Amino acid sequence: MEHGTTITQFISEEQRRSAGATGEFTALLNDIVTACKMISNQVNHGALVGALGSAGSENVQGETQKKLDVLSNEIFIQCNEWAGHLAAMASEEMDDVYQIPSEYPRGKYLITFDPLDGSSNIDVNVSVGTIFSILRCPGGAEQPGVRDFLQAGTQQVAAGYALYGPSTMLVLTTGNGVNGFTLDQNIGEFIITHPSMSIPADTREFAINASNMRFWESPVKRYVDECLAGKEGPRGEDFNMRWIASMVAEVHRILTRGGVFLYPLDSKMKDKGQGGKLRLLYEANPMSFIVEQAGGGSITGAERIMDLQPESLHQRVPVILGSRNEVERIQRYHTE
Repeated sequence: MEHGTTITQFISEEQRRSAGATGEFTALLNDIVTACKMISNQVNHGALVGALGSAGSENVQGETQKKLDVLSNEIFIQCNEWAGHLAAMASEEMDDVYQIPSEYPRGKYLITFDPLDGSSNIDVNVSVGTIFSILRCPGGAEQPGVRDFLQAGTQQVAAGYALYGPSTMLVLTTGNGVNGFTLDQNIGEFIITHPSMSIPADTREFAINASNMRFWESPVKRYVDECLAGKEGPRGEDFNMRWIASMVAEVHRILTRGGVFLYPLDSKMKDKGQGGKLRLLYEANPMSFIVEQAGGGSITGAERIMDLQPESLHQRVPVILGSRNEVERIQRYHTE
């Protein structure tokens, strides 16, 4: 049986086309792939290995951690700390920057990651995922600090996510489009199955948590009201509404068939002093990079997400992303 191009082959071919490539970036991506395979194995076994349920602890955002949150974080660190490709790491599940242990060499890259996005879905067996973003370490810092991670999304070298669903997929961009790979369990390799992924510019599907409707700002309420009005409303078309509560799953649906995802700023967040729900460095920036590379758009409301200058390691922002024409419409509503 012939197999298609593996992700290892794909990354190596990309490296050959890059003048002056040393192989360090390729090796880093391969370590990330290994981590995602290991996390996928734990997610797939679930209750069989005692991985479900609460860990009895909270992360830096005050959210209750699941056992798989903690385990996935440990796996991602262990797979990436030793090889000498990274100067430091930052995780949504850790308060501060994770320094590479002194016994290991340091490299020229930084990585931010959400080890298990959508973990509230774990116990009910709904799709979850891992999100990551790769940055260059400014000036090759020996002991990188928070400031080194506070780079705009436009500075990302690569971004990707793994989706642990009916099949395990890994979606990756290095700034030259977006490609999707499916894990072949028989050979233990990711095979390219979705080359050159592209988001349709138009859509009749949107995803938002409608239970927060009473807290929405007027531009978002206007947009959703128009969609819900259907053919009889100002849009003249019927729309479908979706909500999975897993950003990886939401974005993957948009990449495969179009749509728009909204987690906007609302009055409830403002009352708590939050600038949004999703984390800029671990979720918003990497997903925005992927979506834009696939032809979509990504904004906070009036602003492009990847133009934002991060102010803190765990900064939260509103996120609206997906099919370009719908995102541009929502942006107009915010600026009018």
